[in-house]
Amino acid sequence: MNSKTLTTKLLSAAIGGLFSISALAGFPVNINSADAVEIAQALDGVGQSKAEAIVAYRDANGPFATKEQLTSVRGIGLATLEKNFENIMLENGQAN
Repeated sequence: MNSKTLTTKLLSAAIGGLFSISALAGFPVNINSADAVEIAQALDGVGQSKAEAIVAYRDANGPFATKEQLTSVRGIGLATLEKNFENIMLENGQAN
């Protein structure tokens, strides 16, 4: 392998690592208005299936009154709630 190929591979790995880290970091999301795609992208440990369950629960039961109410959604436990607590919003721009 020549040095150009090695440099390219190392750069690709570094860039890929940066994107992986940012994807895991999470960001604020209003769980009372976001769609499943937005929720899955924003919350660490919440994929599309769990995000769809959150939206279905919200549609059936009305808006979430507390962050802790998320644990009523099948597949969302205390560990998921705790690691995302600061990024879960109940109103636009408010962590409540």
